[in-house]
Amino acid sequence: MFRAATHDDLTALCELERDANLVALGHVFPPERYPFPEDDVLARWSLVLDEPSVEVLVCDADDGAGLIALAAYDDSWVRHLSVHPDHWGQGLASAAIESALHSMDQRGTAVASLWCLERNHRARRLYEFLGWSATSQRQEAAFPPYPTEMRYRRLIVQSDR
Repeated sequence: MFRAATHDDLTALCELERDANLVALGHVFPPERYPFPEDDVLARWSLVLDEPSVEVLVCDADDGAGLIALAAYDDSWVRHLSVHPDHWGQGLASAAIESALHSMDQRGTAVASLWCLERNHRARRLYEFLGWSATSQRQEAAFPPYPTEMRYRRLIVQSDR
């Protein structure tokens, strides 16, 4: 289902993030006021793919039409999670998070973290359903209008290593 992303996926990673954000976050980043920052996102994905401690998993569409899901994570942080809106509700986000947590568990991580926009209600419902807890930590997002992000944490159930 998921495979490791490569630099050949760079444009597709950006396109998936754009498509998901336009639907899920249009109320936070109205596209007529804040167009999707493609150049910045492409540059960020290039850096993420080059970072040795980060794994990026992607899921391809059955018809070859591009990526339908992605998850990027390191030893203790889920850094990015996106699912194409046409594939919401199919369990892809949950599967991606579980893959990331399993990998973190294998590395000996006890607690995972992620940042989520306060106004990303759909994502927050998912994280809380999957056992993530909001913390009191807040920070400003990287892109205008710089909405507030909140930190979530989750204990990782340790496997029999």
